[in-house]
Amino acid sequence: MQFALLLVFLLPTLGVPIVYLAAKKSPKAAAIIVALIALANIGLVLSTVPDVLSLPNNRYSEEYAWIPGLKVSFSLFTDGISASIAVVSLILILAVALFSINYMEGKKNLPAYYALLSLLSVGLVGVFITSNLLLFYFCWELMLVPAYFIVGGWGYKDSYKAAFKLFIFTHAGAVFVLLGIGAIYMVTNGVTDIFLLPNALSSVSPDIVKWILIAFTAGFAVKMAIVPLHMWLPDAHSEAPATMSALLSGVIISAGAYAILRLSLGTVLPALMLRDVAFTSLFLHGLSIFGVISAFFGSFIALVETDIKRVIAYSSIAHMGYVMFGLSLFPSMPTAGVIAVSVALTGTVLHILNHAVSKGLFFLSAGAVMHQTEERDIQKMGGLAAKMPFTAVSSVTAALSIAGAPPFACFISEFFIFVGAFQVINTDGFYMIPTAFMLVATVLSLAYSLRFTSKVFLGSPKEGEKQLKDVSIYMKLAMAILVVLVIVLGVFPGFFTNLIDTAHFG
Repeated sequence: MQFALLLVFLLPTLGVPIVYLAAKKSPKAAAIIVALIALANIGLVLSTVPDVLSLPNNRYSEEYAWIPGLKVSFSLFTDGISASIAVVSLILILAVALFSINYMEGKKNLPAYYALLSLLSVGLVGVFITSNLLLFYFCWELMLVPAYFIVGGWGYKDSYKAAFKLFIFTHAGAVFVLLGIGAIYMVTNGVTDIFLLPNALSSVSPDIVKWILIAFTAGFAVKMAIVPLHMWLPDAHSEAPATMSALLSGVIISAGAYAILRLSLGTVLPALMLRDVAFTSLFLHGLSIFGVISAFFGSFIALVETDIKRVIAYSSIAHMGYVMFGLSLFPSMPTAGVIAVSVALTGTVLHILNHAVSKGLFFLSAGAVMHQTEERDIQKMGGLAAKMPFTAVSSVTAALSIAGAPPFACFISEFFIFVGAFQVINTDGFYMIPTAFMLVATVLSLAYSLRFTSKVFLGSPKEGEKQLKDVSIYMKLAMAILVVLVIVLGVFPGFFTNLIDTAHFG
């Protein structure tokens, strides 16, 4: 469809007032509208895949006039990477909307909640399908506004404090992103299309390009919650409603990883590769070190946390460590002027997808437990598998995927990353030690996942849990969608790996 990606923007945008008015009469109807819009957008993004696979540059694009005076176009695109992440993000939005029907029932001001959820989807998906830096920044910041109000307005005890922390940290990161965009605009005489930038930056002083690269990476790493820029994440995740936690961990922090891949590594770094090989290697080595630190830090804290949502939140930090380590395996030299997606990068992008689905399911399952038990301390839980069998199966599926156990989703993506790492070791011995540490980190992931499962679902029921029952139908439906996806991605990842492999940079 000629206007497919424009419709992806317009449908949820126009849906904001419709959803708000519908929720005045029926919050359930509003949730279904949000879900239907997400479903329609999944179809629209998938409609671009045949072009991605068949066109010579493996990229579908649309361009509309926007700000002619600044030479800025409303440029939209999909390639194998952006289409994959956009589809998975929309599936999560669909699941969250359905889950909200029962989970948010009886809560205050639901028209505003569903309208904000629709607005949030515009920014979330927009980040993945725009090729213009100014439009990218617009969507990057647009994510923050509805996220702040959803965390603050429908969270738990200290919700606005956690929302403010989320706002301050991620907005501070956005300042670095804006500085990088501003510098690019000045030194390239107004080039803002990411696919034109590698050539435009190749004639710019390497020292300036280095600072642009560092500014971008630092700003995106805040959203990604890489240690030591992670401090906002545990509080925001633990205080947010489970639906928002699923999107925060599943999509929003993944947007940081995508931005590092697409802009820092795929757009800015190629301008340095042939001119400063030593800095390129040093930069990538640095990313691997931050990845290892994040993986261990998140895993160790998850092993001792007792708050059900904070366990999962620290797990997110650990898995962003895996992703950062995978990003550090980005090819350090182009081949025939093009940087193709390597095995390690295929695994890294696949891990972004698999982590998003698995962690989204994990947070929804935790929300289901909290919704039924009105408890969040895992030390006070136990034996819930007998009382909440559907939630138990969903949660264990998510936990085993996060642990990297086959045949669930995260196993196959971690396998790809490590295969890619061993390939890189053949040409760069530095990666031998970080790879060994990351292999150890997989054991820690299994440890905190098993601890979580045993504390919450196994053993004898605690006093007061005798009369518990499982969640209602829409919460089950939302979790079922993600359970199926976690298994399908683990057993049949070929659709996404084939799509990802068509992408290239430089």
